[in-house]
Amino acid sequence: MNVRRLQLIDDQSVASATGPAIRIAIATQDMKRLDAHFGSARKFAVFDVTADASSFIEAVGFDDVSDEGGKHKEDGDDRITPKVDALKGVHLLFVRAIGGPAAAKVVRAGMHPIKVADVQPIDEVIGRVQTMLKGVPPPWLRKVLGQAGLIAKPSFAEEEMP
Repeated sequence: MNVRRLQLIDDQSVASATGPAIRIAIATQDMKRLDAHFGSARKFAVFDVTADASSFIEAVGFDDVSDEGGKHKEDGDDRITPKVDALKGVHLLFVRAIGGPAAAKVVRAGMHPIKVADVQPIDEVIGRVQTMLKGVPPPWLRKVLGQAGLIAKPSFAEEEMP
C-alpha cells in the first residue's frame, strides 16, 4: 500500500503559540468532511488542536482501501497496519466506523478512536475538540492527554464522583 503525504512547512506552530496541542486525524474522502470509515478512508486530515486554535499539519493519502461494506479484496491482505503506522503520533482518530481488529491496533499504537455516526464538516470536528479542551475535559480525554504527556496524568483520587 502506497502512502502519500502532503505537509505544510510552517515555523509558527499552534502548540508554541497557545500551549500544548493534541494531534487529531479525521477520516475523509474529500478533505472537507469527516465522511469515511477507517478502512475505506482514502485520506486522513491531521491537525494540531488547542482550546483556542488549530493548525493543519498534513494530509495522509492511501491508494488501496477497503470498501465500506467491510469486504476485503483478499484474505490476509493487511490494509490496517500501514494506516496505523502512517498515523503514528496522532492522539485522537475520528472515523465514521472502525472494526474491532483495526480499533485494537489503533489503541495499541496510542491513538484513541472516536466513532461519529453522521457526516460532519472538519471544522465542526475541530470545534468539538476545542470545546472539550476548554474548562475541564471529560475523564477519557484527560486520560489521553496524560498518556500523551500534554498534562499531568490524572489519578483516580482526582476524579469527581457522581
